[in-house]
Amino acid sequence: MLVNLGIPWVIIGHSERRALLNESNEFVGDKVAYAVSQGVKAIACIGETLEQRESGSTMAVVAAQTKAIAEKVTNWENVVLAYEPVWAIGTGKVATPAQAQEVHCELRKWLNDNVNSEVAASTRIIYGGSVNGANCNELAAQPDVDGFLVGGASLKPEFVHIIKAATVKKN
Repeated sequence: MLVNLGIPWVIIGHSERRALLNESNEFVGDKVAYAVSQGVKAIACIGETLEQRESGSTMAVVAAQTKAIAEKVTNWENVVLAYEPVWAIGTGKVATPAQAQEVHCELRKWLNDNVNSEVAASTRIIYGGSVNGANCNELAAQPDVDGFLVGGASLKPEFVHIIKAATVKKN
């Protein structure tokens, strides 16, 4: 349907679908691979719950989610990873810039070690989870944060500030 309608992007693996529809990591990997094989670019969501973060298993969780995608995808050119800590989606809580950078950096290392250095360097890893006009510049300034997946703030005037945050690293 997306191809027939000329829709170029699809979001796959959002935490609500994982939780409410019991979409497994493997199913998400299959969906990402299928979308890419059909010429649709995929934004693959990964992220941990608050309980997983507090138990220190953030990287194990996002690595397992990424591994399921890497096992199915051979061409990463049309895949974007969206790190969305579940505990920060729609809650008003947001990962600190240091927390976001840490996970993004570790994901890039994971891609380097488990896929290859070219994919690690070229894959965009974006942050989602209560991004707003007040925190976007600090988040955007992090070296491994390549942009944002914006939810509710995209419906507010502050969305302009979030869009402009894309220029933070260029200045």
